[in-house]
Amino acid sequence: MKLLVTGGAGFIGSNFIRFMNARHPQYAVTNFDALTYAGNLENLEGISESSSYRFIRGDIRDRQAVDSLLAEGFDAIINFAAESHVDRSIDNAAVFVETNVLGTQVLLDAALRNKVTLYLQVSTDEVYGSLGPEGLFTERTPISPNSPYSASKASADLFVRAWNETFGLKTLITRCSNNYGPYQFPEKLIPLFITNALAGEHLPLYGDGLNVRDWIYVEDHCSAIDTVLHHGRPGQVYNIGGNAEKTNREITATILQQLGKPESLIRHVADRPGHDRRYAIDNTKIRQELAWQPAHDFESGMRATIQWYLDNREWWRRVKSGAYRDFYERWYEKR
Repeated sequence: MKLLVTGGAGFIGSNFIRFMNARHPQYAVTNFDALTYAGNLENLEGISESSSYRFIRGDIRDRQAVDSLLAEGFDAIINFAAESHVDRSIDNAAVFVETNVLGTQVLLDAALRNKVTLYLQVSTDEVYGSLGPEGLFTERTPISPNSPYSASKASADLFVRAWNETFGLKTLITRCSNNYGPYQFPEKLIPLFITNALAGEHLPLYGDGLNVRDWIYVEDHCSAIDTVLHHGRPGQVYNIGGNAEKTNREITATILQQLGKPESLIRHVADRPGHDRRYAIDNTKIRQELAWQPAHDFESGMRATIQWYLDNREWWRRVKSGAYRDFYERWYEKR
């Protein structure tokens, strides 16, 4: 297969390219990424020398660039390209609309014009909104986003559905729970708290720390996308979850315990606006239809993740400098 992976220099996209290079070395993979603040070509060190891989810098909002590339002919597009940090969407929603909604529409149009066989949209469980203390998100749960980020992803999902229904483009949507693992940009909870703890800095925990998320090791997410890509039914949505509900407080305690750091590093900060209380995924559909299930439990995944950040201090020290530090300080300084 000839695959176009958009946003392949980011956290999940780069892990997916690494996964596919190992699982399907015969596939030709093109990585199309704008290299915004979270895009990092160091994430693909070692893969870049592969004859089956190439990188092209470009923006999914650029119709001419996207059309020109897709004219080469691709079997499938896997779209990871997105602004993805909720805090940043609260700070500036416009770029989320431009990239996540308009960029998706540009890709869909170009896929149709250039007769791409299959389009796979990588989405998020956040489009469903917030759960109460019980229940799980299924593929039939109504979309009810509560942040500018999740609203932009929900909008993109609806465009994908429309291109399937109206134009007959073969599309798939995956909605995954919270990812963690190697190469995650350290503005997200787990890498932020690991790297702050290693540096002896405070861990800014929102509110009471009892917000619940379902966590999945990134390699399991990649294997699920691979499964959906090859065996999913066009026009369908597949939820992907790790069966690991944890509060943010539990995540924090696990990190401090494994690193041997004191709880005095925790600093409770004012909760962010519209902070969803609980997410939890029902992954019955992908398990029963496609025989997929996660290979890692939370404990083994966290051990591997923490060890990776211990072994790759130069990577995260470079990432935490510059523009990210400016945002981090501006967002948290008054909280």
